[in-house]
Amino acid sequence: MNLVLLHGLGANGRVWDAWPHANFAPDLPGHGSAATLPSYTFAAMAAAIAAMAAADLPVRRDVVLLGHSLGGVIALELASGRYDVTLSRVVALGVKVSWSADDLGRANALAQKPVAWFESRDEAAARFLKVSGLQGLADPADAVVDHGLLEEDGRWRLALDPATFGVGAPDMPALIAASQAEVVLARGERDPMNSDAELHALHDQVVTLPGLGHNAHVEDPAAVAALLR
Repeated sequence: MNLVLLHGLGANGRVWDAWPHANFAPDLPGHGSAATLPSYTFAAMAAAIAAMAAADLPVRRDVVLLGHSLGGVIALELASGRYDVTLSRVVALGVKVSWSADDLGRANALAQKPVAWFESRDEAAARFLKVSGLQGLADPADAVVDHGLLEEDGRWRLALDPATFGVGAPDMPALIAASQAEVVLARGERDPMNSDAELHALHDQVVTLPGLGHNAHVEDPAAVAALLR
């Protein structure tokens, strides 16, 4: 089995450092050290990940892909068979599946904001932890935070390209229907981004992880890893 892990919006590939068996855990475009894109769509981001995999993943067959939040949507896009990666199973964890006009408006407003600069690493780290949803789950000194920050002339900013917030809402029924891999939708019991009812309305393979929140893969890696088997 080749295990590929895709992080969520605002995080980066170092969020998977506690997962020792991953074959490939890249930064999504516009995150960490990955290149930015002229515009962000799920297809464009999936194509970029597939191109990285062509160089960094030794075998692109029998791939099990776990994606969190935005990474879960990209995982489903990759499962369509259009990207020269053969997936056997996709676990989409913590995906927000219902988007209101207000939700999209707020996301688009964030996408239009200029890069924010901070006078200290501590300030930038606090912002990164909030944006990534890792506040209270990761220490400001952790590698995932370092990888999410850039320093220039004594000032700090997030490595994240703000335009990634404008990626839009996924067409989950179409993505699930097009998947050539087995699909599991998963959520933490306390995840405010989705509900059991929303996921069951979309698919018949749904797993709820008791006591966990949106970042279940950070809170309890073993519980999430069990979904891959």
